[in-house]
Amino acid sequence: MAIAEAARPLAARVGRQLVRVTVLDMSTRLAAQAFLAALPMLIAVASLCPPPVRHEIRRSLHTLIGSSGPVVADTDGLTRGFDGSFDNWGAAGLLVALLSATSFTRALQRMCERAWELPRSGVRYVAWRWALWLAVWIAVLVLQGSLHRAFGAGTVLGVALQVVESVLMWWWTQHLLLAGRVPWLPLLPGAVLAGGGVVAFCVASGLWLPRALRVSEERYGPLGSVFTLLSWLIVFFTVVVAGVAIGRVLAQEEWVRRWTGPADP
Repeated sequence: MAIAEAARPLAARVGRQLVRVTVLDMSTRLAAQAFLAALPMLIAVASLCPPPVRHEIRRSLHTLIGSSGPVVADTDGLTRGFDGSFDNWGAAGLLVALLSATSFTRALQRMCERAWELPRSGVRYVAWRWALWLAVWIAVLVLQGSLHRAFGAGTVLGVALQVVESVLMWWWTQHLLLAGRVPWLPLLPGAVLAGGGVVAFCVASGLWLPRALRVSEERYGPLGSVFTLLSWLIVFFTVVVAGVAIGRVLAQEEWVRRWTGPADP
């Protein structure tokens, strides 16, 4: 009973934080930017990569959407367009795709700033951070397929490695896009929630996403799979936004502050 009463104020603060951050609005914005800007950039960059790297990108996408889960389905439709696009990107097209992809990073930065109630950073301080984040994201994405199998050691160890990688990625993401205005340790609770949450979601999505993509395409054609994938992205980023936002609340709790230090920017 005492535990429940003690948890009630925390739950109220978490609720207010989620409302203030506008989780659904922010996650929808991130999902749209990821689909319209980040994915074309990934295809453009892949067009310059050797075939082994393209294969790793395909395998990583299969891992992220859960094609190796209990419901095994053919998800090549998501990457079918790669082969026909690799040789069609010129230098100008690649540059436009890279510049467009920064809109996704800017939205991600704004989400972190809203969660931590910080003003926008000046462009001169963060522009290089947008490009750096995209480069690291591509490198991490290429490794997802190998991490999922622990480089041949097995899926169980692989999922554990993915959790560690994801937590580190979202920990570093917050620190980078907040321009170092928040110390490292207070960012850790949000990184644990976001990183662990997205890995759990990706594993769980193996139960429904491949089949949902197939059924949507059968019923509504190519647009059906697009809508299904967008829905998946919205839920994915809802986990991220909620994790970062709740992490900020936890970082202000006394029992967490004893380990992480002051959480105020």
